[in-house]
Amino acid sequence: MPTSVAAKENTEHLVTKDFLTDKHASTTHEVLNQPSALQDFNLFSSDKALTSLTRQEGAQWATNTLAAFGEKIGTANYLELGQLANENKPQFFSHDRFGHRIDLVRFHPSYHTLMQTAIENGLHASPWTDPQAGAHVTRAAQTYMHTQVEAAHGCPITMTFASIPTLRQQPELAAYWEPKITARHYDPANIPADKKSGITIGMAMTEKQGGSDVRANTTRALPIGTEGPAQAYELVGHKYFVSAPMCDAFLVLAQAPRGLSCFLLPRWRPDGSKNPMQLQQLKNKMGNVANASSETELRGALAWMVGEEGRGVSTIIQMVAMTRFDCMVGSSAGMRMAVAQAIHHCSERAAFGKKLIDQPLMQNVLADLAIESEASLTMSMRLAHSLDNAADPHEQQLVRLVTAIGKYWICKRAPNHAYEAMECIGGSGVMEDCMMPRLFRESPINSIWEGSGNIQCLDTLRAMSKTPDVKESFFAELDAQKGKNTTYDQYLTRLQKHLSDPQQIEYRARETTDMMALAFQGACMLRTENQLMAEAFCQSRLLQSGPHNYGTLPKGMDVRAIIHRASPH
Repeated sequence: MPTSVAAKENTEHLVTKDFLTDKHASTTHEVLNQPSALQDFNLFSSDKALTSLTRQEGAQWATNTLAAFGEKIGTANYLELGQLANENKPQFFSHDRFGHRIDLVRFHPSYHTLMQTAIENGLHASPWTDPQAGAHVTRAAQTYMHTQVEAAHGCPITMTFASIPTLRQQPELAAYWEPKITARHYDPANIPADKKSGITIGMAMTEKQGGSDVRANTTRALPIGTEGPAQAYELVGHKYFVSAPMCDAFLVLAQAPRGLSCFLLPRWRPDGSKNPMQLQQLKNKMGNVANASSETELRGALAWMVGEEGRGVSTIIQMVAMTRFDCMVGSSAGMRMAVAQAIHHCSERAAFGKKLIDQPLMQNVLADLAIESEASLTMSMRLAHSLDNAADPHEQQLVRLVTAIGKYWICKRAPNHAYEAMECIGGSGVMEDCMMPRLFRESPINSIWEGSGNIQCLDTLRAMSKTPDVKESFFAELDAQKGKNTTYDQYLTRLQKHLSDPQQIEYRARETTDMMALAFQGACMLRTENQLMAEAFCQSRLLQSGPHNYGTLPKGMDVRAIIHRASPH
């Protein structure tokens, strides 16, 4: 018998014997070395930086409330709402089946649950309805946690929250609208505002030809009768980006006879008829998917002027400042969830003989991500403290300047942070049935919306040139931490030298804002009780020159302690 034939018979015999008698023949493998899902954890109590900062910045009275909120939204079922809201995009219906114009956007029930939780817990209004020490800090902490579950629903929540300072500039309008705006009742029905006990507010500024240059807007405001503040106008024009078009009313910029002005435009007229604010289509966005954004035509839409005629930008800028602050908080939230996911994965996944979290190079990356996350949160919470104390001129000036700096820096750091966290997780991190792709797609949004990076840098220069007190307050804040860290002190000297050179200052605006952001974050970190993190920040951010990839921390850092502090466990 040929050798090959004998070998074949022997093989068939062995396969038949072993395969048919093995009761586990259909089992190819056991599922081993796969991490569990990060769920059923308290988003507040597990976050050492957040719990510490809420105490430091004056919201220690809210600890129990924040812990209860963090417990509720960290459950597996609640975290799944974020996934469902993004898997089921909003749908636009221009007309009903009878041909009536309805301009209706339908959302998945998960989106409505997220909105309801946010509003019932006051994320849209609590500092206005319950002003007290730490009110903005508490609201920022809640927003930070809820955004980790799902970011897109935060757009209408933020705009509703931010509308109050602008609307209060027109007391006649605020008297009617503010009680409904601040009510803790969510009603998504497509009906007039006077039939609701709670409403949401949106914003419509951007047009095709102008983008961030809102003074190039062409939408016209035509007076119906008497002209001026609180008077009725009809708006005719287009808006290229209207986020959350199912809001009940919108703050809009349009050209009145004496210049660009701000208006409050409801979705329904007082007589119960549909206001001709007509949606054309929903934007097909790469991120922020659960929230609808639309192109909209205004065909004689009724609106009331808010603030002085011709001063629309200065009127609405208070709303914009608040939305930019929430962009800081939102991007910080994305970083927190990204690093929590990465640390959780690495603590349960082994490779090359030991857990990933015990491997030196991975420790370098994870600790670097943790430092970035905590620095962003610390800067955001410091600004929340300023909002709580805005009657103080020093704090008021910090809000004016640091909102632009923080919005630029934190939001711009988010995309690469999300990517690095995704890489820590590996192939499983790019699968659409986990959270990481959503965090990654969401990460550039805040940097682009509410004024892109260049706009924030130019605003930083403008604030310092127009209001010298702003720069003085900024450096007073930095100088208060001098003497605590040599690297920090040396960095301040470099920053002051940089700012003393007026040559090509606009060309160098990003470099200037980068340096100011790092200096302010350094001051914020040195101001905290955790000097381990402050030292790590200064050594990794202020000592190195030029950009660097995550995972290039200097030698000698206690990376285990840094990772332990950031762990969600």
